[in-house]
Amino acid sequence: MRILIVSDTHRRNGNLTQALDKTGPVDMLIHCGDVEGSEDFIRAAAGCPVHMVAGNNDFFSDLPREEEFNIGKYKVWLTHGHNYYVSMGNEFIKEEAAARRMDIVMFGHTHKPLVDTGRTPLDVTALNPGSISYPRQDGRRPSFILMELDREGNAHYHLNYL
Repeated sequence: MRILIVSDTHRRNGNLTQALDKTGPVDMLIHCGDVEGSEDFIRAAAGCPVHMVAGNNDFFSDLPREEEFNIGKYKVWLTHGHNYYVSMGNEFIKEEAAARRMDIVMFGHTHKPLVDTGRTPLDVTALNPGSISYPRQDGRRPSFILMELDREGNAHYHLNYL
């Protein structure tokens, strides 16, 4: 199973289309918020099941603020992250994910990619694909994460840049 994880497109959907072209067919697309009215475009472009939440710039959106779902054997919590102090680090959001008994938390907001698979002390994986439209990390390259489940159902994460 191949899952494309993106965030913070902010109505600049050309880079999302490039990411879809670069990755090839995916089984699921996850958007961590700040779509700014592009929900229908994203669903149509994905051509697969989509999980998407509202971010701090999705003022009039009907998207949920958070979502919990399963990917294979993993319990996933999807949120934009702005309500969990992610700009100051990922410790608080990982604590909240552990309290919810989640295996993975996916979030955006910071526009900086993060793949934190550290197994101590909380045993929670934290994923932030960065921003595919307005990156803020060193080098400022648009980023996304490709998550793949192998034959045993184990997750592997690949941080990619456009």
